[in-house]
Amino acid sequence: MRVMVMGKATKDTEAEVPPDPQMIEAMDKYNQALIAAGILKDGAGLKPTRYSKRVHFSGKNRTVIDGPFAETKDVIAGYMIWEVKSIEEAIEWVKKGPVASGSDVEIRPLYSPEDF
Repeated sequence: MRVMVMGKATKDTEAEVPPDPQMIEAMDKYNQALIAAGILKDGAGLKPTRYSKRVHFSGKNRTVIDGPFAETKDVIAGYMIWEVKSIEEAIEWVKKGPVASGSDVEIRPLYSPEDF
């Protein structure tokens, strides 16, 4: 089962404030454990939403708009693609992660060809 693990943006990530060195070190150790377990397949941090673009489709018209979706309340700061046996395994790995207090992490299964 493939899942996307998404970290919610904060005021600091949107302001491009780098994490403290201890968090970077803890995240590196965590990522190495995910790699060693064969779980981590891909991942990256996302630049703040001020760099984003949207393309609006209306019939044959395409309009490019600066910024994130206006209705967005929760913005994603980064993601990982994991290969796990179950959603429960993904939950257990997320619980082990170095995440700032008050933060949320979403785990969402990806569709596979068998789903169609």
